[in-house]
Amino acid sequence: MIIPVILAGGSGTRLWPLSRQLYPKQFLPLVGERTLFQETALRLSSDELLASPIIVCNEDHRFIVAEQMRESGLTASKIILEPTGRNTAPAVYIAARVARTLNPEALLLVLPADHHIKNIATLLDTVRTSASIAQDGNLVTFGIKPEYAETGYGYIEQGTKIDCAEPAFRISRFVEKPDKATAEQYLASGDHLWNSGMFLFRAEDYMAELEEHNPRMAEACREAVDKGRADLDFYRLDRESFEACPSDSIDYAVMEHVRNGAVVPLDAGWSDVGSWGALWDIKDKDDGGNVTIGDVVTHDVHGSYLHSTGRLLAVVGLKDHVVVETSDAVMVSPKDRVQDVKKIVDTLKGGDRLEAFSHKKVYRPWGAYETINIEKRFQVKRITVKPGAILSLQKHYHRAEHWIVVKGTAVVTRGDEEIVLKEDESTYIPLGYVHRLENPGKIDLELIEIQTGSYLGEDDIVRLDDMYGRQGDIPTK
Repeated sequence: MIIPVILAGGSGTRLWPLSRQLYPKQFLPLVGERTLFQETALRLSSDELLASPIIVCNEDHRFIVAEQMRESGLTASKIILEPTGRNTAPAVYIAARVARTLNPEALLLVLPADHHIKNIATLLDTVRTSASIAQDGNLVTFGIKPEYAETGYGYIEQGTKIDCAEPAFRISRFVEKPDKATAEQYLASGDHLWNSGMFLFRAEDYMAELEEHNPRMAEACREAVDKGRADLDFYRLDRESFEACPSDSIDYAVMEHVRNGAVVPLDAGWSDVGSWGALWDIKDKDDGGNVTIGDVVTHDVHGSYLHSTGRLLAVVGLKDHVVVETSDAVMVSPKDRVQDVKKIVDTLKGGDRLEAFSHKKVYRPWGAYETINIEKRFQVKRITVKPGAILSLQKHYHRAEHWIVVKGTAVVTRGDEEIVLKEDESTYIPLGYVHRLENPGKIDLELIEIQTGSYLGEDDIVRLDDMYGRQGDIPTK
């Protein structure tokens, strides 16, 4: 049996402003109608050799993961919550420790959640033919046959061929992202592959290697699992233990040190969707070589990626550029400089700008809210509550709220009373009143919330009861 491990903890900063820290690229439908995370989970569900996946994600994203799995009609073996990011090596060790409790003999197929693969059958065939190599004790990684001299990927240099029927090679070395001239040399050599970040190995083999090469990391991971606890459909790692864990990637912590590492070439139409340029590469283009998404009008534009999420985007005379519009930001970059978008995000984070962390539309387990307008002493939001969902029982110290239902039916707890509101009806929640909002219907409940008061921050909340177990979170609705 092969147990997939989906690593869903990335931040996707190079795809800002669509990708934000609280809603990163793996949870966005960037290539098709489904999100990258859903595409990853669904491609694994089509093969009987593969069990239900173990998913490792940041605890801030747990309800996004659960909801997107539900929407896809899939279930996970486990959803493991990291209290903080510690890169891929600890995440895979923890998944391996959990996987051994499910099936001690299982192989682990480790896949990032944010990759796009065009030829799924080729991927699955390559995994099946590589299983025997992994069963023999090799730690297998999949190297992508390069199509051009890419400077945004790391590379793997192939060594001697392994004595087996499958095309597999010893790993000569891992190399960092090269400059253009070096990348062209790698492409011409024919013995360098793009580093995909995908792996196949026995759980016990990976654990043994990490324990040998980084015992401190392994010990912290063991404690994080053993002291962790179940929470609804999730498994929370122990925060103190995991925060003490060193941060490192699989490549640095394990694969560069092992003698039994193997690389298997893969040609399956792979992309890590790591930048706007990569997204331009894989999307359909118009006669001018442009990718246009949303309400876009162009004149004399060539080779560009143009994305509007709402407003009309009118572009004249551009060539080889990226323009992305969201409700609170517009990003413009030459296509050959899109790797530097990360530096913009770093600047925003340094200034504690909200645009680095979240969109105006914020997703919650019960639905979403979007800020329409905010001024001194008042704020207007659009709130959407999914059928059957219930917000926490709460109160505020510094603000009152006015709710106006525009679609659906709301059951409102307001102090000691419970009232039902239908379309075009409203209620007022005075400052300090205990209140709750529920959608008892079969369609989304939509309402406009007007907040008034001396302080309108999301941390002005006292949560008294919550069906999602969020008492320990940063307070939000």
